[in-house]
Amino acid sequence: MRNFRELDIWKEGRIIVKSTYLLMREMPDAEKFGLTSQIKRSVISIPSNIAEGCAKSSEKDLCRFLEISLGSCFELETQLLLCSDVEYLNEDLVLKQIESIQLLEKRISSFMTFLRKNH
Repeated sequence: MRNFRELDIWKEGRIIVKSTYLLMREMPDAEKFGLTSQIKRSVISIPSNIAEGCAKSSEKDLCRFLEISLGSCFELETQLLLCSDVEYLNEDLVLKQIESIQLLEKRISSFMTFLRKNH
């Protein structure tokens, strides 16, 4: 069992949750139960699955939860791009957020590679 609070990817995931929630304040009220709700579920899933994976006894199980977290990153990226496509959010703000998400994706992938090679 690992202490998820010590993992930089978990900490970065929390930062992305906060910045995404702040970005969602710009969304139209009509999307409260649509894209906004889906985006919030996706972003919360990122650090949550990292934490849940740390409770597992094997690196294989941890990697499975990291894959879920990575999938949530990709899902979040897509949803933010859709918000920009339909002009709900400013494209520059979306692209800035996506840069942070992509950096986290790379770090999660690197951690998974490390776990698979060393365990």
